[in-house]
Amino acid sequence: MNLKRIVSFTLLTLVASISLHAQTNRPDKLYSMSGIGFSFPMGETSDYLKPKFSTSLGVNLGLGKGGLFLYPKVSLHAFKFNELNPDAGYNYALQNGRSTTYLLNVALGYRKIVDKWAFYGFAGAGGGFILTPRATVNPGSMQVIMDNKTIGTAIAEGGGGIEYNIGGANLFVEASYMYGFSKIQNRAFNTVPISIGIKPNLSKLLSKL
Repeated sequence: MNLKRIVSFTLLTLVASISLHAQTNRPDKLYSMSGIGFSFPMGETSDYLKPKFSTSLGVNLGLGKGGLFLYPKVSLHAFKFNELNPDAGYNYALQNGRSTTYLLNVALGYRKIVDKWAFYGFAGAGGGFILTPRATVNPGSMQVIMDNKTIGTAIAEGGGGIEYNIGGANLFVEASYMYGFSKIQNRAFNTVPISIGIKPNLSKLLSKL
């Protein structure tokens, strides 16, 4: 099955399940989240990755009566990939390729609301896949054959953000630090995703159903 379909199905399942258990006694009990931005490789990760356009999808589920919330999020980051050394069986190091991530992080967060503003932080862990391109050259047919290497990894992520309420939704800016426990090109994977986007308040919508 296509990875994008798996991600979409997983997210829809989470939203459906979470909506059934939504609290009814707090204004921020259930949000969906959609963000766009860039993920900036840090340290030795920048030796082989450069930032490109990225997206993220998730939900915020309020827990209890305070500011705690559960935050499952799918990160679909894109990078320019410069291979340092060819994989075994490959003779060429690919340059200016495209690498993508399909990573799910489940975090616990805390939100503080002040008038129309909200401030939040979160920390969690998860995992997923990082796709890196490879190339085989056939001199006889004058063809370059491309394929992807799929690297599974566990991740840890922590960060925070600022929100501004515009009625039925919040605009937000979010930054985090993401660390991958599998190496790529014999180097660590760690990056700083920064995104802006919108969080529609599904609580109000569900209360009208």
